[in-house]
Amino acid sequence: MTLPILILAAGQSSRMRGVDKLLENIDGVALLRRQINITSAVGGPVFVALPDPAHPRTTQLTGTNALPIFVPNASEGLGVTLREAVAALPTCPAFMVVLADLAALEGSDLATILNARENNPNYLIWRGATEVGKPGHPIIFDASLRPAFANLAGDTGGAAILKSQKDQTCLVPIPGHRALLDLDTPEDWARWRAETR
Repeated sequence: MTLPILILAAGQSSRMRGVDKLLENIDGVALLRRQINITSAVGGPVFVALPDPAHPRTTQLTGTNALPIFVPNASEGLGVTLREAVAALPTCPAFMVVLADLAALEGSDLATILNARENNPNYLIWRGATEVGKPGHPIIFDASLRPAFANLAGDTGGAAILKSQKDQTCLVPIPGHRALLDLDTPEDWARWRAETR
């Protein structure tokens, strides 16, 4: 069964000193468009949490089947974005959350985590990890956890939910460091581009 995929793209990119990291170019497309492309290829409906309709990131949905979820108070923190965006998702047995700034993520990684849910159904969370087992993203949450998202606030994201369900979490290794590789500063981007040339 295909599951809805929620891309979190409502952050302020504050450490980029005036540049929007989600509009940085990777292989000829903006990072956010790249993430939309790889999530759409997995097959489920794709939703993108965005600050507001006028934000420049919104243009990256043009020509795709991705649907925006606007979170006007996203500046209050990732927990707020998760609370509002998860509430807006359709009824479903489970849903996947993807951080928009995981620049090295591949569509095959999402498929690996979706397959892990199918093959290991007796969990409530299926979470991407580095190849050495360090927890990261993407993450699939069982629908039974949706009420817990209504209590989220601040900038700790879903950490409280993840902590409370540690024993109900299936860690799913994906290659290299892709589950944790986010690029938050211009220096991060410069270093990563130099390493991947």
